Amino acid sequence: MGKILGILILAFCALICEAAIFRPISDSHRSAALELLTPKDGSFTSLKETYEALRTFKVLGIGHQLDIKAKSCKSVVDTVGSPSSTLKDLFQALEVNGILKCELSKETFAGITSRLKDSVNTASSLLEYYYSIGSLVLIKGQTSEVDVHLGGADSVFRAIKALSQSDGRWRYSSNNPESSTFAAGIALESLAGVISLASSEIDHSLISLAKNDISKLLDGVEKYDDGAYYFDEKLVDAHGHQSPLSASSAVVRGITAFATASDEDLNLPGDKILGLARFFLSVGIPANAEDLFYQLDALASLENNRVSIPLILSLPTAVLSLTRKDQLKVNVNTVLGSAAPSLSVKLKQIFSPGSKDASIIDQDLKFDPENAVHFLDALPENIDVGSYIFSLEIVLDNPEDKKIYATGGRTKVPIYVTGFIKVDHPDVAVLDSDLGNVETQKRFDLAGKNTLSLSANHLQKLRLSFQLTSPLGNAFKPHQAFLKLRHESKVEHIFVVENSGKNFEIILDFLGLVEKFFYLSGRYDIQLTVGDAVMENSFFLLLGSIELDLPEPPEKAARPPPQPIDSTSRFGPKAEISHIFRAPEKRPPKGLSLIFLALVLLPFIGFLVGLLRLQVNLKNFPKASAPATFAILFHLGIAAVLTLYLLFWLKLNLFTTLKALGFLGIFLMFVGHRTLSYLASSSAKLKSA
Repeated sequence: MGKILGILILAFCALICEAAIFRPISDSHRSAALELLTPKDGSFTSLKETYEALRTFKVLGIGHQLDIKAKSCKSVVDTVGSPSSTLKDLFQALEVNGILKCELSKETFAGITSRLKDSVNTASSLLEYYYSIGSLVLIKGQTSEVDVHLGGADSVFRAIKALSQSDGRWRYSSNNPESSTFAAGIALESLAGVISLASSEIDHSLISLAKNDISKLLDGVEKYDDGAYYFDEKLVDAHGHQSPLSASSAVVRGITAFATASDEDLNLPGDKILGLARFFLSVGIPANAEDLFYQLDALASLENNRVSIPLILSLPTAVLSLTRKDQLKVNVNTVLGSAAPSLSVKLKQIFSPGSKDASIIDQDLKFDPENAVHFLDALPENIDVGSYIFSLEIVLDNPEDKKIYATGGRTKVPIYVTGFIKVDHPDVAVLDSDLGNVETQKRFDLAGKNTLSLSANHLQKLRLSFQLTSPLGNAFKPHQAFLKLRHESKVEHIFVVENSGKNFEIILDFLGLVEKFFYLSGRYDIQLTVGDAVMENSFFLLLGSIELDLPEPPEKAARPPPQPIDSTSRFGPKAEISHIFRAPEKRPPKGLSLIFLALVLLPFIGFLVGLLRLQVNLKNFPKASAPATFAILFHLGIAAVLTLYLLFWLKLNLFTTLKALGFLGIFLMFVGHRTLSYLASSSAKLKSA
């Protein structure tokens, strides 16, 4: 059933390619940030990662949950105070300091300001301009006690502008002929920094040239079918490949920074600004911390820019049920989820995907101020189950807001209208093959309370028929209508149930299907599947079974294919193993067993008698401590060997016994040799005395 639902969802989503629902930043992004951006031992691995984490948390409004100030500020102070720090290191340290507000002295700021100004005058690449000018802008925002103004701002502006290309993109240096979209973003941000640091007003003609570059850059923006715009990066060099997300983020940051610094009207098309916002929102929740930073940094730039603030129209749900009489609800927010200005939402048109015919509605949605949602009381009466595209339009109440916000004209959103489909005349019949007369006809129950039991031979036919009607009484054609016959040997046959208007019917002629059925007679389960994404009562029903009597297979008839083995079956319970033990051998008489026992004990008794006849005693047992110890161990070893023999007789096998006997034999040889050596030396002393 899960596979069926998956196919239904994919098929339904494929119907709509030019309409999509974009949703503003939500709590899901906050949860993702807390999961992706986790410091280790109170800090991140680099200042770059530290700033990206701080910036991400600040945009999401959860900066208080990141406690890394102590170690991060120490890294900032060390980097700023080190004469060996690169321009990039200083820039990243100042970015972190701009958020954490670390304790940097006036002398420290003055020292790096002088160095940065020298770097601006001697810069030969775009990145050198970007890091040095960006650092001066950061210092300007962090302290007012240091003079960061640039004297020759016009010449610096021209030097950066000289790296621009005719298509609006930029080169990283004069020695590199390749242009880059990402470089265009940081170039515009650098130019914005030059304008804000200039000690006198920048030549207006230079600003006009930069505005022209921005227009050319926007002319080359790429577009998706759903209305999302993005910048693609085709250059791959030493600076690494930039994804569309990072390239688009850099351009948005550069354009908004330039618009803020120049205080110029850039005349940017609102649809492209809104399209860029849609692109960043279409990413959803990025899988890594860097992409999350690019997404949120760009959206924050669009949220707070003075060019055009995009408004996002979204739906809490795109599925409306005719059974529950659901209302169409619409939310309008900024990209970060802030409240929109006073406005109204109009439902302009409703049409089906791929259809040129559209219903002209032009109806205002009502507004619920308590929940900040626009809603439609009821769907139009002619709306039946199916997939639709609703064309909605945002209308700002205040004409002045049109200069501030971008609405993008009409917004197309996919809507799925679901309902209960009525099933009429569900019949199953066995027909006579020659005349088509009904031999057996039964009605199946959709509730599955009764199961059918049919029988047929190869000269007969099976007919299944039913009708499907939508809530408005129209004929309904589901995405799936399958009839499956499953043999008791698990061989399956699937047939598509065709329709003609409201009527669905399939006739199986068993005479023409004997080869497909591999001449397998026996019981076949009958299963009917009817499903659609907008059909609330989709069903997968076991109707019953049919007993087929098919002819014997010819000699060269095809055999059924081997059925796939369920890989999970090996983890299930195993079949019980029943074993019949061999009947025990007949035992000898009890008297014979006792005689055998006496014969076994006879040598031991003879051994004891021999010891008594030889008058064995313990007079020669060693009395010194060391020899006595070896003698005791020797006798214990002999006892252990005898015990081992007993265990071998009772339970041990031959290999275990031999292994243990080997260790005991080595032990006995050692202690026995020491004991016998002592006795031999004692005997020699007595004889010599």
